[in-house]
Amino acid sequence: MASSQGKNELRFADWMAALPDSIHGTPLTNLAIPGSHDSFSFYIDEASPVGPEQPETVQNFVSVFGTVAKKLMRKWLATQTMNFTSQLGAGIRYFDLRISTKPRDPDNELYFAHGLFSAKVKEGLEEINAFLADHPKEVVFLDFNHFYGMQKYHHEKLVQMLKDTYGNKMCPAIFAHEVSLQYLWEKEHQVLVFYHSPVALEVPFLWPGQMMPAPWANTTDPEKLIQFLQASITERRKKGSFFISQVVLTPKASTVVKGVASGLRETITERNVNWEHGSLFCDEWRGVYDTVKTP
Repeated sequence: MASSQGKNELRFADWMAALPDSIHGTPLTNLAIPGSHDSFSFYIDEASPVGPEQPETVQNFVSVFGTVAKKLMRKWLATQTMNFTSQLGAGIRYFDLRISTKPRDPDNELYFAHGLFSAKVKEGLEEINAFLADHPKEVVFLDFNHFYGMQKYHHEKLVQMLKDTYGNKMCPAIFAHEVSLQYLWEKEHQVLVFYHSPVALEVPFLWPGQMMPAPWANTTDPEKLIQFLQASITERRKKGSFFISQVVLTPKASTVVKGVASGLRETITERNVNWEHGSLFCDEWRGVYDTVKTP
């Protein structure tokens, strides 16, 4: 007998293809599309070096306490419990991606990173592509929004990697309101790549980062978060671009200190499960949040 998770994955793996005909021509900016925060963080490697974006205090903490410090860090850095394939099967279509070089890496690879290093970018892109090959009517949004330790040739390497992996599956940057499922299916496009770097202006299939803004509440208070989300949605309706509605509670430094050994899930998730909108936050802290696209 299939598990409940397996049934859900079967149900949501082709949810775009299953939408009613009346929605096929609707601009994707008018749809709410589920996404994940630090989408790659399931793969975070405790044995990796600390990421170059981390402050000196964190670097010093790890240099003193070593592996123990990294294990504690992972509890706060991993916002995902599912790999890319499982997220896609569960219906996730937006991916928050942060890219870094690794210090003293002889292979000069590119990695996903959030405090510690995660999977190689090439492997992650190929995993997503394998899903798309099996589900030709599903569309993903890849949001490359942070780059660490990257020079021009690293960006060139990443652009070539995208070409080699997705080829004509990538939709060139056009007016956002022109992009619908019907349009993408006719063109056989399945991937929209948003790239928060001036490099996007030089490559036709890269959508400039400003076409996918992500206003951030930066709060641990659920009520303040809801107020912020309502205000930002109202404001973004006027802009005509895609945008992210980050249903994300952000722990403060004091929160981490108080719960340093317990981690993100126990310190933040459990506290909000019985809140008025608890089910929403329980889902979020498994890594899922709504990526709302509105005109």
